[in-house]
Amino acid sequence: KPGEQKHAQEPSSLQCMHLAVVACGDRLEEPLIMLKSAVLFSNGRLCFHIFAEDSLKPEFEKRLKEWPSSYTKKFESNFYPITFSVGNAQEWKKLFKPCAAQRLFLPVILKDVDSLLYVDTDVLFLRPIEDIWHLLREFNSTQLAAMAPEHEVPRIGWYSRFARHPYYGSTGLNSGVMLMNLTRIRSTQFKNSLIPGGLTWEEMLYPLYQKYKNYITWGDQDLLNIIFYFNPECLYVFPCQWNYRPDHCMYGSNCRGAEEEGVSILHGNRGVYHDDKQPTFRALYEVIRDFPFEDNLFQSLYYPLQSKFLDTVHTLCGRIPQVFLKQIEKTMKKVYENRVIVYLGANHRY
Repeated sequence: KPGEQKHAQEPSSLQCMHLAVVACGDRLEEPLIMLKSAVLFSNGRLCFHIFAEDSLKPEFEKRLKEWPSSYTKKFESNFYPITFSVGNAQEWKKLFKPCAAQRLFLPVILKDVDSLLYVDTDVLFLRPIEDIWHLLREFNSTQLAAMAPEHEVPRIGWYSRFARHPYYGSTGLNSGVMLMNLTRIRSTQFKNSLIPGGLTWEEMLYPLYQKYKNYITWGDQDLLNIIFYFNPECLYVFPCQWNYRPDHCMYGSNCRGAEEEGVSILHGNRGVYHDDKQPTFRALYEVIRDFPFEDNLFQSLYYPLQSKFLDTVHTLCGRIPQVFLKQIEKTMKKVYENRVIVYLGANHRY
């Protein structure tokens, strides 16, 4: 309009929803299936930040390029070597699972990225990434990261029973799905148990590890629990349906949010995608893995999933199939409307 100031177009880097994953050792298939679930159900632009060992990168790139163009045009992929800016690299690399500690250094490495969603390789999206990305808007002025509790019930939670170090809240945090405002993390002085004053994120990491390394079991996740124990005002806690793990159903259903809304993000820790201990989790992984990109979502994904679930009703997790199916059914209906109904409607008009 006349008299209004013109604004420059928003840079493409800000238009992206940034998603990071770390792949080491034999972890190639899992992160590829995770990324596949992301592009299947999301409509917005995605920027993948893939931290991988040199031996994995060529095959990783090759497999991504084999996806149909209708999907590859939805994302851009950036590859990075495994690097640790402070401390002993070999020590960091061997902390808990191979290379998992890389996530601690994302604010330092990705200096041009404002916000980021980090996920473990064994995560599956059952709804659009946009939906968890929007939680960034709910952060108050001090919050700079978001995670879900490690457990909902303190009497059967790991941290509340066994931890020998400080941890957040009454049950600790699980870091398999972590939403981060990297700009705030880089500019914050964090309270800590090392010195009376504050330390930056990078300054704090290695001394904190040195102090607690004889007491931590779950590696970088324990360090994050220690950090947010001393800085609870910095954390936004999202509900369990955004990081739904076997612990939420193998002792009986204890994630109310998933019972009400369905699972939003599935986290198959304990290796359950690859053994027979939790066939409900394995069924979801295999159906998404085997889904041909261009096929009908209901015929080639949803109906096979329902069929596989019939074989899991003898397990505690298998007795609540609606928890696993509710959100994915809702998401697929939206995808169908966007790709078929809207498309046909446009053609019909013209």
